[in-house]
Amino acid sequence: MEARTLASIVSKKLRPALGLGALALLLSCADQAGVPGRMQQWNRPFPSYRVIDNVYYVGTSDIAQFLITTPAGHFLLDSGFEVTVPRLRDNIEGLGFHFSDVKLLLTSHAHIDHVQGHAKVRALTGARVVASPLDADVIEAGGKGESVFDGVYSWTPCPVDERIDDGATLTLGETTLTAHLTPGHTKGAVTWTMQVTDQGKRLNVVFFPSANLNPGVHLVGNERYPNIAEDFARSFATWKGLSCDVFLADHGEFYGMSEKFQQLRAGKTPNPFVDPAGYQHYMSEAEQRFRTRLADEQ
Repeated sequence: MEARTLASIVSKKLRPALGLGALALLLSCADQAGVPGRMQQWNRPFPSYRVIDNVYYVGTSDIAQFLITTPAGHFLLDSGFEVTVPRLRDNIEGLGFHFSDVKLLLTSHAHIDHVQGHAKVRALTGARVVASPLDADVIEAGGKGESVFDGVYSWTPCPVDERIDDGATLTLGETTLTAHLTPGHTKGAVTWTMQVTDQGKRLNVVFFPSANLNPGVHLVGNERYPNIAEDFARSFATWKGLSCDVFLADHGEFYGMSEKFQQLRAGKTPNPFVDPAGYQHYMSEAEQRFRTRLADEQ
């Protein structure tokens, strides 16, 4: 049952008997059906808001989805969990946009918390699904073949309409996004970049996928992903070479999303999401963690 339907039933039949706190808890639990236990804390409702220019946050308390709007239709970066697609739709429409105007569904990387909703979003909107070739195989197989979670997590297989290579560009209206293949976290992880205008200045936006190693993943002797260390090393070279003014990522904790959102809501200027130093600091620390872990395993 979709969360919107459940909310309607609750509001009509149970609201008089429930306090607001209990009602919120019930609806939150409905949004967590089928979500892996350790990921439920990332998947709590969060206000949708304008980040900067035509970039909007429509995700959860920590799992990011970004709506990039244009007069010719919209980009959506990641879909989240299938059960929370109704909430994603509400977040988009609550901002005054039409869910049906999503034309391109982009992929950061093929893990359950970012792509499980792809098939449902594609069915509801008719959007073209875009992914790198290696992650596209995993998306189409419903999670089978993924180097970390094959046999652990799965989703409804989703056709991928366009497989993009490194440096590929996608344009809607006057907005262009560029794909940078940055494997490591998955074999086909993609860093997306674009430009926005803020206070008359052109700024570079980086949508970072992840540089984390999941529990149990090794950089040396990894039979499922033998070249993981080499891929990460090349990806760090790519990340360090990108010009970044606005640092965004597929998990809010990577770029201090909640704190910056509170600052933005309080009217802080300049826009707190303009944070080139934060990007450089994060990348430096992430690479150091990678180098240290690699040295320990060798």
